[in-house]
Amino acid sequence: MSGKKLRILQVNKAYYPHVGGIESLVKQYSEELSYFDNVEVKVLACRSERGKTFHEKINGIDVTRAGSLGTYFSCPLSFSFLSLFRKMAKNADVVHIHLPVPLTDAALLLAGFRGRVVVSWHSDIVKQKKLMMFLRPLIKKTLKRADCILAATKGHIDGSDFLPQFREKCRIIPYGITPEDYLSVKRVPFLTQKCTDKSSIRVFFTGRLVYYKGADVLLKAFAKVKGCELFLAGTGELENQLKEYAKSHGLENKVHFLGFLPDKQLKQAYADCDIFVLPSVVKSEAFGIVQLEAMIYGKPVINTSLPSGVPYVSIDGETGITVPPCNEDALADAINRLASDRELREKLGKNASERVIKHFNEKNVIREIYGVLSENAD
Repeated sequence: MSGKKLRILQVNKAYYPHVGGIESLVKQYSEELSYFDNVEVKVLACRSERGKTFHEKINGIDVTRAGSLGTYFSCPLSFSFLSLFRKMAKNADVVHIHLPVPLTDAALLLAGFRGRVVVSWHSDIVKQKKLMMFLRPLIKKTLKRADCILAATKGHIDGSDFLPQFREKCRIIPYGITPEDYLSVKRVPFLTQKCTDKSSIRVFFTGRLVYYKGADVLLKAFAKVKGCELFLAGTGELENQLKEYAKSHGLENKVHFLGFLPDKQLKQAYADCDIFVLPSVVKSEAFGIVQLEAMIYGKPVINTSLPSGVPYVSIDGETGITVPPCNEDALADAINRLASDRELREKLGKNASERVIKHFNEKNVIREIYGVLSENAD
């Protein structure tokens, strides 16, 4: 690649400032890859709302948002995305596709692109089971066409309905965070000052309040927890239902709904909690970057034994406790166990911080991503 730019096209259904875990990753990859001297990054995404195609530059990255007819079944409907993919792929050395996005599968099939294709497989489609009858052949064509498939953990491969048959193409590169971005934030008693009882053990959850996150299971478990107060950061379709449950079960003094937290306050909440909980109930939760964000602050994590990457991030008995999904009794027992044993919390938290620094440092991750994307480049 001496003297020649490696032209990378990043493709996802949405891009920053759209809020979402995958959108944050695509932004992170795009910006960090552009720091390499010999790399040029462009992004193709889609408008989630109705509207025409437009182009913009965000933090130095050229972003094209294809016109859309709206979003259906969590996927944008866009004909211009198909033509833009064909046009932009012709001018790329490697196309990096983030799946699952059925629109992207269709675009790749129709484009006739002959260059290198790298797929980042973030999760299976879980909810739209009837739709999967039609999408399955399309997804398999994409995976067959791919030169390389990136998965964040072994669990992404083993727990997938698709990846095991393409195992020889798969490479495991985890998601990462930059520890300095978290450890440099000023520590304040962000949660403590909101406690009803300042001596309570502070249990923290953050995420969208939607079905697969398991916040409803967490609330049911919390009715059986002693000496703790729960803080939930996030919004979503279940928010009012969860608030009603807390009120009707006498949990108002033990459960605090924080709503959306800006980045700085979110980090302060991680730093001030005693226990972090990720109670997700289905494998739509494929990794849980929030685990890393809590772990870097030395917090033990309670997660669930999903057939995904979640239990590979925080390890049962090493950096936290793993419980069966949808099991409120096991979740309550895990919270009570950690809440009553400060020495255990500190031991698991220390291991958690060390694990992030060793295995999930973003500086190492982006070098691995670059290595895969630049393979076989002239």
